[in-house]
Amino acid sequence: MEISELLNYRQDLLEECQDDEKFISEADFLIKTIPFLNDAKLLDSEDFNDSFQYGKADNIKVNGYVLNESGERLQIFIVDESSIDVGVQQDNLLISQKSYYDQQFNKAIKFVNKSIKKHLNDDIQESSPAKPLMNFLASSEGLEQIDVIEIFLISAAITVEKRGAEPQPKKIEFDDDSIDVKYTKGKEVKSKSIGVFKRLIDLNFIYNVLISQGNREVLTVNFETLYPQAIHLIKAADEENFESYLCVLPATLIAELYRKYSTRILEKNVRSFLQFKGVNQGIKETIKKTPELFIAFNNGMTITAVDSELKEENGQYVLKSLTDFQIVNGGQTTASIYFSKKEGLDVSKVRVMAKINVAKNTDEEKLNEFISQISIYSNAQSKVSSADLRSRNEQLIKLKAVSESTLSPTGKKWFFERFKGEFNTLLRKNPAAKTRINNEYPKERRFSKEELAKYYMSWGDQPHLVKKGGEKIFRLFIETLSGVEKKKALIVDRDFFEETIAKIMLFRALEKQYGAGKNSLGQLRSAVVPYAIAIIYKYSNSIKAGSNFDLGKVWKQEIFDESFLNMTYDLMDLMNTLIKKYALSDDLGEYSKKAELWEAISNSSEIKLFIASDIFNNSISKLLISKEDKKGAEKISKKAKYVDFSQLYENVMIFSKTSLYYQKLGVLLGRSYTANQQNKFDKIVSSISNKEDISDSLRAFEMEFLNEIRVHQPQIFDQISVKEQSKWLAAYDFVLSRYNNCIENKEDIRSVFQREREIFKSKGAKFYAVLDEVGNKLYDGNSPNMKDLYSLCSCLQLQ
Repeated sequence: MEISELLNYRQDLLEECQDDEKFISEADFLIKTIPFLNDAKLLDSEDFNDSFQYGKADNIKVNGYVLNESGERLQIFIVDESSIDVGVQQDNLLISQKSYYDQQFNKAIKFVNKSIKKHLNDDIQESSPAKPLMNFLASSEGLEQIDVIEIFLISAAITVEKRGAEPQPKKIEFDDDSIDVKYTKGKEVKSKSIGVFKRLIDLNFIYNVLISQGNREVLTVNFETLYPQAIHLIKAADEENFESYLCVLPATLIAELYRKYSTRILEKNVRSFLQFKGVNQGIKETIKKTPELFIAFNNGMTITAVDSELKEENGQYVLKSLTDFQIVNGGQTTASIYFSKKEGLDVSKVRVMAKINVAKNTDEEKLNEFISQISIYSNAQSKVSSADLRSRNEQLIKLKAVSESTLSPTGKKWFFERFKGEFNTLLRKNPAAKTRINNEYPKERRFSKEELAKYYMSWGDQPHLVKKGGEKIFRLFIETLSGVEKKKALIVDRDFFEETIAKIMLFRALEKQYGAGKNSLGQLRSAVVPYAIAIIYKYSNSIKAGSNFDLGKVWKQEIFDESFLNMTYDLMDLMNTLIKKYALSDDLGEYSKKAELWEAISNSSEIKLFIASDIFNNSISKLLISKEDKKGAEKISKKAKYVDFSQLYENVMIFSKTSLYYQKLGVLLGRSYTANQQNKFDKIVSSISNKEDISDSLRAFEMEFLNEIRVHQPQIFDQISVKEQSKWLAAYDFVLSRYNNCIENKEDIRSVFQREREIFKSKGAKFYAVLDEVGNKLYDGNSPNMKDLYSLCSCLQLQ
């Protein structure tokens, strides 16, 4: 990884964090970077509670926090404010001393210690967003609940080793620590040690998540340091793609694994999304009454890894470490043992049978498939979802294709980022086209699959789950999209896309209205926005009998009128008050994740009064459609033949780079090119020269190969410096815009292109007959090919 590449990415990242005035706040930087931690599976969700507090005199600081899904781990975030200064000198961004980061971690640790000792009670005002966190740490309930405090330092600096001629990126690990606390439960004084883990999330980390397309951070478990006793193994199988071992694991080790790594060790478990807060009663009873029989009663667990480190002792294998450690069956057993121990049960006599499968000679995709099969077959005794949660989910692929074929009524495009870093990779592979791509897809018209889940599910009756975010809402979205347990999959077509974009526009409009920082309505935006949208969803249909809220009108208008925005502002202002009134906890951010709060607010007298008001009824009435009109519109829509432009678009993107681009790429790669790769790129160059469509397999190869360069040799893209040939995109946009106008206005596509033919014929244009050919293909539901586009370029006199 080149330092220059990281510095270039830092610039892109900070530009993404800027507000309308080009200012970068710590809160905006945190909002932008937290999803990277979620992608790496260090968090259960991208949601967090804003709790900014900075005390210069006390040298304390905290920016945000969250409790993990199972509740025993408090995760605190602090931002390295100097690293997000756009004017900082480059040398000050290259950090080689661990002490620099230790000083910042200590600010959060001091906040924690002072909160526990109640030393901040007089210093932090009741209105401070940090007050709930301080109160939680000062309470007996909080100290009993949490076993681990994990501090994340988020920085846009680059951690480097400066010993060589040139600085090189490096990773710094921080030793685990602990805080001894005493608290009162009933009349009894209890004591415990809370683990303190420090994690640096620097630019190196963020960039690695980006180029790995959002894959989790690989977890290596060192059993020799984690547990004092040797874990003996028996080799059960040694096949081409995996080795299998059998062993017996003590429950004390299993509990320590969960304490240290939490749900990270369950990431590939098809049932891990259940987030076991409680304890399985059967497991608990066995531990309590007959712990020595646990191994006989329990089905055991299945563990996977991609590498193992073993040593031989007296003719036996002893486990030293496992790389990419995952429990793919036995998550319930793991969590139940941990929480049983937390309740005070003795687990020292409990043993669990374990099978360890170590994959070998396989890539990430085959590994995912292998582990998925193990998970499903291992969990065959209970229902599990078979929905594919990855970016290659068939429904997400369809949505991507529709997004590339659909323009808004004003001719705007939306970019669906199906996998992490897709947009940034598009920019990186086409440096010469960066300005054009950014103008074509500004950040307000881009969305990731994780954001999609939040936006889509917000239009419903479960805003508390939207507030939770993370795996839970994403899985619920994918299962809704894909259909599970005999439910039909949703039809992902143009209508679906338009309504989805309308939901995105609604969510983002309310977010912008609510504001952030000092100019915001409050500190509860991530809860208030989905709660307010859910109120509109729940009650808009009651305004006029036989009518529904029309998301199609939102899509067509693209903006909300003043009366609607006034109403949503008042609704969010009211929601701020209601969350504070009906929450049964001072920690409003965490409590807003509970269904009981949503039930209390949505059925409250205040909400009933609001939905009966003129401001609600008048603003919503403008966006209603009768059920009869809705059915009629759907009937007309179903008659239209929708065209998939995705293959044409991929061809256009390759043609736009030009054959010279790929020729120069081959020269720069030199001997690292294999003969097979050279042959494939020769075929791509030949297709461009002959104006022939590039095959599916070659387009897939081109994307995968350039992605590999993006990861390992990104500087090559800067050396190619070939100007983009814009005529291909111009011709593509000409076809796409007219196609979309026909769909929006219910016009006959052939007639439209026939009129275009006559216009260009009268101008003496060459190859004007191609307009008939294109119109006929679109009418039949087919997209044009590259030869058609080449003739169209001549007709339109595009250079």
